[in-house]
Amino acid sequence: MFKTATLTAALALAATAALAEPQDYAFDTAHSQIVFDYNHLGFSTTTGMFGGITGTIAFDAEDPAASSVNASFPVASLMTGDKGRDEHFLSADFFGSAAAAPEVTFVSKSIEVTGDNTALITGDLTLNGVTKETVLDTVLNQQGNHPMENKPWLGFSATTTLKRSDFNLGMFAPAVSDEVEVSISVEAMAAG
Repeated sequence: MFKTATLTAALALAATAALAEPQDYAFDTAHSQIVFDYNHLGFSTTTGMFGGITGTIAFDAEDPAASSVNASFPVASLMTGDKGRDEHFLSADFFGSAAAAPEVTFVSKSIEVTGDNTALITGDLTLNGVTKETVLDTVLNQQGNHPMENKPWLGFSATTTLKRSDFNLGMFAPAVSDEVEVSISVEAMAAG
């Protein structure tokens, strides 16, 4: 009798654990940004950034591969440190279609855990009205209670390389590099 009750309790606990839902986290827009850089005619590396990232991370601490990401940010948040260059990037030469596609989105499709705090997140990146599968090489920087907000918090970094021409942004390539290095840093807070 005791063995049967113990086995039943163990199975009930295992079933409960298997049904555990991922925790939803919302992006902390003030502490999330996307930085990009590219080679300018061989003379310099030019850097810019996007902000205003919104969306959610459904994070499963017990099974990170079961997590998911859904994020977006406005093209108009572009900033390179030079007003003329920003205006050119937002013109018809580059993001001029931003009126038709004002948001950039990323929706994860799968997560491959590669280490204790690393993973490859594959998803659909929609940029300038074009959707391409993209892989983010991701690191979980920290998971824990935020010391000032007193709620669960996550911090991630990720990198990828994009080809401008894949997204109809290839003007001046290859003199201005077609490949753009992208670095992402995000914080997210427990929703609710």
